[in-house]
Amino acid sequence: MGSVSTRDALEALAPPQSGAAARTLPALLAARVARNPDAPLFSDRVEHWNAAQASTIAARRAGALAAHGVQRGDRVALLCTNRCEFIETVLGCAWLGAVVVPINTASRGLQLEHILRNSGARLAVAEAHLADALFRVEDPTLPLQTVWLIGDADASSAPSAPSHLNCVPMPERGEPVAAAALADSDPLAILYTSGTSGLSKGVVCPHAQFYWWGVHTARNLDVRAGDVLYTCLPLFHTNALNSFFQALIHDALLVADRRFSASGFFGAIVETQATVTFVLGAMVPILLGRAVSSQERTHKVRIALAPGVPAQAQRDFTARCGIALLDGYGSTETNFVIGGGIDAQRPGYMGKLAGGFDAQVVDEHDQPVPDGTAGELILRADQPDAFASGYFGMPEKTVEAWRNLWFHTGDRVIRESDGYYRFVDRLKDAIRRRGENVSSYEVEQVLLSHPSIENAAVFAVSSELAEDEVMAAIVLREGESIEPLDLVRYCEPRLPYFAVPRYLDFVADLPRTENGKVQKYKLREAGVTSSTWDLETSGYRLARA
Repeated sequence: MGSVSTRDALEALAPPQSGAAARTLPALLAARVARNPDAPLFSDRVEHWNAAQASTIAARRAGALAAHGVQRGDRVALLCTNRCEFIETVLGCAWLGAVVVPINTASRGLQLEHILRNSGARLAVAEAHLADALFRVEDPTLPLQTVWLIGDADASSAPSAPSHLNCVPMPERGEPVAAAALADSDPLAILYTSGTSGLSKGVVCPHAQFYWWGVHTARNLDVRAGDVLYTCLPLFHTNALNSFFQALIHDALLVADRRFSASGFFGAIVETQATVTFVLGAMVPILLGRAVSSQERTHKVRIALAPGVPAQAQRDFTARCGIALLDGYGSTETNFVIGGGIDAQRPGYMGKLAGGFDAQVVDEHDQPVPDGTAGELILRADQPDAFASGYFGMPEKTVEAWRNLWFHTGDRVIRESDGYYRFVDRLKDAIRRRGENVSSYEVEQVLLSHPSIENAAVFAVSSELAEDEVMAAIVLREGESIEPLDLVRYCEPRLPYFAVPRYLDFVADLPRTENGKVQKYKLREAGVTSSTWDLETSGYRLARA
């Protein structure tokens, strides 16, 4: 079968005259089955599905969910690494009209409790080795009632579920049910992205948003029928999850590996015969830091989506490995709004605005600033449901982010006179570490829960990997003391590993405004000093999920 262009995909999936939806996941899956049922669609390197098999799995997993009492609109929490059960749960929920809530597998404590409460999920599907994080949230007032366990836990370390939870092995696939009659605007997933001055926000992502992610990303990557897309990025994030839609729409195969391994990355793309892959900004310097391997040139990958890679690292990586790196801009709330094909790349820039979207760079009053001037990037889409529909259960946050009918990204950018956009920094008080958003508020709440701590401020400092490191300035209660490593151990079961501060500074007081607000910019400017404790040099290594 020949290459499927973006224009072909748009025309084939345009809603018919009757107004019936064509951009929902069940409709996209049905179209793929009708077009190319036997071509490979998904693999976790253990199980392998073509489109016809995926359709049957979706209908039967939906049947199992329905038999459990899950109905259209219900939220189903999903705590799972990259494996077939992840995609199976997404397909089953979509087929039934339920809403999947993928949770970062590193979520712990306050963050996890908030997600479970805010989403209202009564059912969670979780890998056995991850379930302990759920069980540690022992609040019986949470909506969660049942946990389906994927896989077997080691009997000697199997977690014990609280008495108020019904914990059972994930049921077998049930009798198939008919796909729900959905609208393009119906929610497919709620993806929690870290808050910047508060709790994590659940981004409500409609079916059509993922369709447009698949179309625009595949266009920029020039995804073709028969391509093998390889990702080792977590499926609970938009980046990896939308790669499934790229494969679905363009008659390609998605191979999802468990996690990124610097030593195993090139071997994996060789073994899977990948032609397209996906990396994050911090991964490229890590790969360049390894000794040269013959596998760096025996693969078939022609291009990688690689947002946020420094310009020199882009050039070095392509010269060394023969893989073109594509930059761009998108977020969980929006889409692939800024970018372009590989021929339009300019090192150090995100690219130009894509067709189908509008953008402005504005000041604090939402007034446009001249080209060449830094301001906040605000966005909107021409196509309905190409962006998220808001934050679940947080109407005031939705209004704030979408004020004046534009989505406010919180990112500070510069638009050049020729239309290229350059990222400068974040306006929001957020931290980006190892490809993950870290809420400073959530880290601060954990630190403040320690009985020896009077006050704490968490902020970003520069990393050698082109992203951020987490630093905390801490004021102890009078007469109290604590060893830095003991504080790290206190944080470890209460925070995702990537949110545990690397740097700790114990200070007498925090800089404040006349109104008492902590001036974090002063802390960022001071950064790491001779008095700062560094986890990296302590010899202690954090456990990862």
